[in-house]
Amino acid sequence: MSAVIAAKAPPGEPTGAPARGPRARWTGWAFVGPFMAVFALVFLAPIAYSLYLSLFRTQLVGGTQFVGLENYARAMSDPLFWQGFSRVLLFLLVQVPIMLGIALLVALAIDSGRLYGRDFFRISIFMPYAVPGVVAALMWGFMYGSRFGLWGNLESAIGADLPDPLGSRFILAAIGNIVTWEFVGYNMLIFYSALRVVPTSLYEAAEIDGAGQWRVISAIKIPAIRGALVIATIFSIIGSFQLFNEPSILQSLAPNYISTSYTPNLYAYSLSFSGQQHNYSATVAIIMGLLTMLVAYVVQLRGMRKEDGR
Repeated sequence: MSAVIAAKAPPGEPTGAPARGPRARWTGWAFVGPFMAVFALVFLAPIAYSLYLSLFRTQLVGGTQFVGLENYARAMSDPLFWQGFSRVLLFLLVQVPIMLGIALLVALAIDSGRLYGRDFFRISIFMPYAVPGVVAALMWGFMYGSRFGLWGNLESAIGADLPDPLGSRFILAAIGNIVTWEFVGYNMLIFYSALRVVPTSLYEAAEIDGAGQWRVISAIKIPAIRGALVIATIFSIIGSFQLFNEPSILQSLAPNYISTSYTPNLYAYSLSFSGQQHNYSATVAIIMGLLTMLVAYVVQLRGMRKEDGR
């Protein structure tokens, strides 16, 4: 019987394998087709249209004209764009390590099993992430208010003038505080989930060897979740370069310190919807996207090398 099956099997097909006709070959595409269609419509098409817009310039006199890479050359020498980029880069270098450090400490504390009310504490830390970014910015903006908010009430209670969180010196730190409050719980959940899959046998071996808690953390837990640390760092870098909601909401409370070019995304938004410079706005958005991809790729590459021990 097996000889008959082998004789009837088509060339190149293993014995007993089902015949693969045109219908079977298209089955996989039927599964991925809807996703590919949506992906092309909501992701690839806007990028392609932005690239198209960035190659033109619309003027009152002369209409829309093809200018090639002139918009990119203009952006490269635009001080407003680079000031905004420098500001979010500083924000990234300061806020991201603080936020991830707090999230890691909280995750380690919950994973240790020595924290009283662990489940309630975990939910409480994660709860701010469920608050929409606009609502969070409005809430913190009210608390920062020196005339009507919590900060003003605190000044009245102690009878002294406190540094204005919406002033020129502390406005970026105030925004960083809002973002940290929002996303500590999200990153904590990433780290905690990674810690839960670390084999307990490693902890038992370390306990037999007499390793203390700090040694277990530094030699076992942190190296074991290095991949999660890299992922959280990349997400945080992308989020920092996309900073928009918080400065946009606080702009009405501190108009003298948060300009329309405070961040690159806010600058692109203002160019498009206030200045009607859609072509240049698309150029700024594309350049910012490329810079974000570059920084995220470098961080991912370094993280992968460290994970591989190179």
